[in-house]
Amino acid sequence: MEYNVIHNEKDMRFEIHSEDKIAFVQYKLFDGGIAYMHTDVPPELEGKGIASTLAKYVLEYAQNNGLRVKPYCPYINAYINKHPEYQANSLFHDKK
Repeated sequence: MEYNVIHNEKDMRFEIHSEDKIAFVQYKLFDGGIAYMHTDVPPELEGKGIASTLAKYVLEYAQNNGLRVKPYCPYINAYINKHPEYQANSLFHDKK
């Protein structure tokens, strides 16, 4: 299934609206980059590929906008570890 990701700049998060629920990745900006703080997917939306869609979108967003990434969110960090194409843009990530 394809999802539409909304950039909610007011609340500093990227969102997917589905089944009257909102999944999101919260972020903070820093000089030259973006820090991904937290990913939240309501239980009703789990197992539908929403978290991975959000992770891919936010990392592509950072690359397309020349932003360095600080993956404080464990899910985003794990996604980076599994996808080497995003590792060069990350300021740090745990290799587990």
